[in-house]
Amino acid sequence: MARKAKESVYKFPAPMDNDCLVGHATTLKAFTDAWNGRDAHPIHPVWILTGPRGIGKATLAYKIAKMVYGNVGDFFIIDISKNIDKDGKPKPDGKNISVYTVREMIDKMQLSSMSGDWRVVLIDSLDELNSAASNAILKLLEEPPAKTLFLLISHSLASVLPTVRSRARVEKMRPLSLSELRELCVKFIPDETISTETLKLVNGSFGKIADMKQSGGDEMYADMIDVLQNPQSTSSDLMMLAKKLAPCPELYSILLDIIAQFGLADIYPIATITIRDINRVNLEPEISIFKILTEIKKCL
Repeated sequence: MARKAKESVYKFPAPMDNDCLVGHATTLKAFTDAWNGRDAHPIHPVWILTGPRGIGKATLAYKIAKMVYGNVGDFFIIDISKNIDKDGKPKPDGKNISVYTVREMIDKMQLSSMSGDWRVVLIDSLDELNSAASNAILKLLEEPPAKTLFLLISHSLASVLPTVRSRARVEKMRPLSLSELRELCVKFIPDETISTETLKLVNGSFGKIADMKQSGGDEMYADMIDVLQNPQSTSSDLMMLAKKLAPCPELYSILLDIIAQFGLADIYPIATITIRDINRVNLEPEISIFKILTEIKKCL
């Protein structure tokens, strides 16, 4: 019998408010050295911080930004939560950052303080810019304004325009180690012991642990493992799991984690395509998830 998910009591700070950076000492030192030596050697104005989701790229970017910009009015942030439409109205629920959001930022930069302090433009993330927005950023990077630092976050460097990459210093950030993940768990989830198996499962992403804790995904994962490994479980049990997971598209990747956990490489490509197609071709999520679970069960 699947356990009933309990409401999440976990609160994780947004990157802007998070003063706890764990890992990435090499990248931080590279920037700090460049910043401290900028009088002798001008600092590169465009930095791309790239690596998997949830490893601390945005936390590092905000830490750097706070080191650089002079006044609040000298800090410009572009992310999906600040997205606007063509009429300037908020559109935070969009999947892509619009060109109108970028243009508004450029207008604000032109009106910003002329105090002589450094300004920072932080984009989180390049992957979410639509094509017009990407081109608008590219034009800005072709002749970067004086004393302006661009911090560009990317979860997939391959998706970034080559012309943008060519104008940037690219810092490739590694997934967090098990010890670094444990350090963050002690800081933000002090009342629980996170197993080594769970730490290995998230592939160096504390953001994934945070998402699982906030959504109850860790309990859902445990339920699925229990039911799939139970020789007495039935198709009805699998359907119950499918119905529980169906309303939570952000957790569909749990199915791929389970496939990896059991070492079922043969069904991984099919499951990946099925999950992708649930939204793309409006498949019934419950049925699609049930079919994946059934295939996993057959292989055990």
